[in-house]
Amino acid sequence: MKNLVVYYSLEGNTELVANSIAKELDADVLRLEPVKSYPTGKVSKFVWGGKSAMMSETPKLQPYDYDADKYDRIICGFPVWASNIVPPLRTFIRDNDHLKGKKIAAFACQTAAGADKAYEKLKSELGVDALEAELTLLDPKLKPDEGNAQKISEFCAKLK
Repeated sequence: MKNLVVYYSLEGNTELVANSIAKELDADVLRLEPVKSYPTGKVSKFVWGGKSAMMSETPKLQPYDYDADKYDRIICGFPVWASNIVPPLRTFIRDNDHLKGKKIAAFACQTAAGADKAYEKLKSELGVDALEAELTLLDPKLKPDEGNAQKISEFCAKLK
């Protein structure tokens, strides 16, 4: 079974986890990049990112290479914005309707809370009732925690 970790990362938290999961599962990685970058300032990232997530925006993405036939499982990774999935991931899902029928797992990086609601929105966007596995971490790059490696391993074990 071939896995693809598809993710968006603003500050590197989600990227750190995506690469750890990809290494443990020997998965391919696809980083989503919007054509117009989101701001990273302390306030502006919350204002623009939160608004974009709440409005269910679908920004245009930089070109990427994705062949759906190569993958049995898609592992979606995202930072939680306003208790929602990030707009670049929403664009990917809507642009790739053939995700239906694939096994789907997800991981989220959050600063405080909201991942549970974001997973519900992800399932709704995908048209699925459940995800194969879920993993939520608190800003793993910005706030390293020794338990994160164990949580990532347990998440990957569910997918093996």
